[in-house]
Amino acid sequence: MSDKYNYKYVKNALGRMVPREIDGRKLKPYKGAFETKGGIRKYGPVGSKSLPGDNKMLKSLKEAIKATSLKSGMTISFHHHLRNGDGVVNMVVDAIAQMGIKDITLAPTALFPVHEPLIKHIKKGVVTNIQGSMNGPVGEFISYGGLPTTAILRTHGGRVRAIEDGDLHIDVAFIAAPCADDYGNANGVYGPSACGPLAYSDADAMYADKVVVVTDYMVPYPCVPYSIPSTHVDYVVKVPSIGDPEKIVSGTTRITRSPTRLLIAQYAAKFIIDSGYFKDGFSFQTGAGGISLAITKFLGEEMERRGIKARFINGGITKFAVDLFRSGLTEVLYDGQVFDTHSIESFRDDLHHVETPMTMYANIHSKGCLVNRQDIGFLGATEVDVDFNVNVNTHSDGLLLHGIGGHTDVAAGAGLCMIVIPSYRKRLPIIRDRVTTVTTPGETIDVIVTERGIAINPMRKDLVRRFKRSALPIKPIEQLKEEVEKITGIPEPPKLKDRIVALIEYRDGTIIDVVREVKR
Repeated sequence: MSDKYNYKYVKNALGRMVPREIDGRKLKPYKGAFETKGGIRKYGPVGSKSLPGDNKMLKSLKEAIKATSLKSGMTISFHHHLRNGDGVVNMVVDAIAQMGIKDITLAPTALFPVHEPLIKHIKKGVVTNIQGSMNGPVGEFISYGGLPTTAILRTHGGRVRAIEDGDLHIDVAFIAAPCADDYGNANGVYGPSACGPLAYSDADAMYADKVVVVTDYMVPYPCVPYSIPSTHVDYVVKVPSIGDPEKIVSGTTRITRSPTRLLIAQYAAKFIIDSGYFKDGFSFQTGAGGISLAITKFLGEEMERRGIKARFINGGITKFAVDLFRSGLTEVLYDGQVFDTHSIESFRDDLHHVETPMTMYANIHSKGCLVNRQDIGFLGATEVDVDFNVNVNTHSDGLLLHGIGGHTDVAAGAGLCMIVIPSYRKRLPIIRDRVTTVTTPGETIDVIVTERGIAINPMRKDLVRRFKRSALPIKPIEQLKEEVEKITGIPEPPKLKDRIVALIEYRDGTIIDVVREVKR
């Protein structure tokens, strides 16, 4: 099969047609969630030398860009711990544009609405490719064909796998650091732009050819504690501000007040409690969404009532997880990012609140990643289908508005992976015959929880048996779909063109699906 773009297709294990090659890059089709064989020889970072009296401090970003020998056609990377308060990505790309450098590949861990100014640089040819998650305007722009090449989206674990395996080579990593010294040691727990861990940039610092720490808060050597050590850093630049503290973290994250979403959380918590996984020493992953926070709260209350303690909570850490930790209901907090000021303080001060580099978190080609030791993960979605496949990247209209995060990684690793979603949004049903885009394969999804009922993946015969006489509203997923469609009707399929604008990589580097250009 091929089309006017000369894509030569192959059918992957989910029946999705994916290209064999794109932009001169040979691709491997998805073969199954656990078919990767490993045995990959790790890519080696560029060596350097360290001499007494080395001065890493430079006066400006332009001076740093020049010192790194960044040229047109190269790849630069960023982390997203500053989220929608980030000021470094736009600042660096503006400087690159002013220096006449073009044809740059951006490899951020994620982009947010604050990065909308990148669109002008794409239009001018400064940025020609993006390999990273896109939340908001940049993703929408790419959906309508704005990027001249094909974007690549990876999971948190998939991104670090790509770096370590050599699939994603970073020429220069720019690391936004809320606190640093003049030798390049850096952390995220002090300074006006404090964000907590810098875990997303761990692999960038280790494997990029050149590394520039960009900070707005300098301390005398040594900067302690450090997330990024001086051994990985070439240059340090002090700027007036790396971001907007009010948009980096919120003072509080709030549990949903929606009766519908609270019901979903109650169903999910009850299912977990009755699942057999809820016992002394269990572990789970939580996030900052309103439903997720409510589930965490409900589980905490039941843990306290029963005298059950968790061995660890993994996150996206919020005040609710910290409260469980400080009340003795969990022994360890594994932390890849934080979402509120309370959690930053805990990360800084509490001994067993520890940073989790992404390779430890979820790299399938590591010798043992954390997600494999998780008992429970509860996750969101934009769509699911009757085969339990999950979409988190596009909406039903095909627009690419979200990244993957650790979704696919957690689903593959957790003993019980649960999708918690309302049955419809804005009169659009969430359960479909076939999702617009497959992000996470159905074989790794165990349960889907909505306010109208709970669907257990038939592959999990143990759970089907366990909940056969449950008081919870357990239903076949096809029944849930029919009930919702009686309310919403069946929506029209998205209007898509032939051109592929983005590839969705599974965590092992194979292609699980593609995103096509949307007709205006």
